[in-house]
Amino acid sequence: MSSFLAYRIFEEGAGSTGRFVDLTLDDLDPGEVVIRTHYSSVNYKDALAATGAGKVIRRFPCVGGIDAAGVVESSRDARFRPGDEVLVTGYDMGVAHDGGFAEYVRVPSAWVVPLPQGLSLFEAMALGTAGFTAALAIHRLEQNELSPDKGRVIVTGATGGVGSLAIPMLVRLGYDVVAVTGKDGDNAYLRALGASEILPRDAIDLNSTRPLESAKWAGALDAVGGTMLGWLTRTMQQDGVIASFGNAGGAELLTTVYPFILRGVRLIGIDSAATAMPLRREIWRRLSSDLRPARLQSVARTIAFRELPAVCDAMVHGMGHGRVVVQIRNS
Repeated sequence: MSSFLAYRIFEEGAGSTGRFVDLTLDDLDPGEVVIRTHYSSVNYKDALAATGAGKVIRRFPCVGGIDAAGVVESSRDARFRPGDEVLVTGYDMGVAHDGGFAEYVRVPSAWVVPLPQGLSLFEAMALGTAGFTAALAIHRLEQNELSPDKGRVIVTGATGGVGSLAIPMLVRLGYDVVAVTGKDGDNAYLRALGASEILPRDAIDLNSTRPLESAKWAGALDAVGGTMLGWLTRTMQQDGVIASFGNAGGAELLTTVYPFILRGVRLIGIDSAATAMPLRREIWRRLSSDLRPARLQSVARTIAFRELPAVCDAMVHGMGHGRVVVQIRNS
């Protein structure tokens, strides 16, 4: 096999920077399955890694991209055959193992998921880690007795990748969804996704010192963390449940024990990267069925591989919304 194009991230001073390079399979990390990548996607984590805005990469140099979908080129695992359509998200992809921003990916077979029936390779990456995280969060909330009859569900960071997919997933299941955003110009976008109410971030008193506030939400999906997550703990209904999976607003959590001991609030951590394979396959099955977002095409836009650096830079500066799918093959 001749050389192929990859977007590799290198250590530079105290940070990192990404650039396009030509690689061969011998340059990639080991694994039993080689995949010809058709699509990848840009997650916030990818943008932080590619721009050096966050300390994400654990080993340099490393091909970026925590998602990939394509066709098996070769396999030393009998479960996967050349021509099989597959996807990989999470684990160490794009962080400590060469990832999906390359025309070929080589990964351990234990990371590979057969493409679920009913999803195309493009749709798998329109969902990607963001969709998987949203679906896993909803799945965990349901396991903690959340149901549409319990009350409203609030989604923070609503215009981001996870929020943009969580809203239509929840609406499809019958939930009344409130979207929190700091972007005034995206209200129409959030309404189109199905949010019944838009709550501007600047209308919330995030720095309140009250241990409890008016009970409003049966469930919450939080991509923000920091003071936003603290506010959520204070405003949950009795037996309310929060799924936490992001820290865009800060890593510290300031709250008291009162939401937990007086209202029975539950705070659940969502780690999509390390999800065990049996549950991982179940979540992808749901993403192809009852959790498949309506109008998925409207949430995602496609870019050429060479546009990746500009998109990563825009994402870390809070520009854009929804999902970005990277066309790797023939781009």
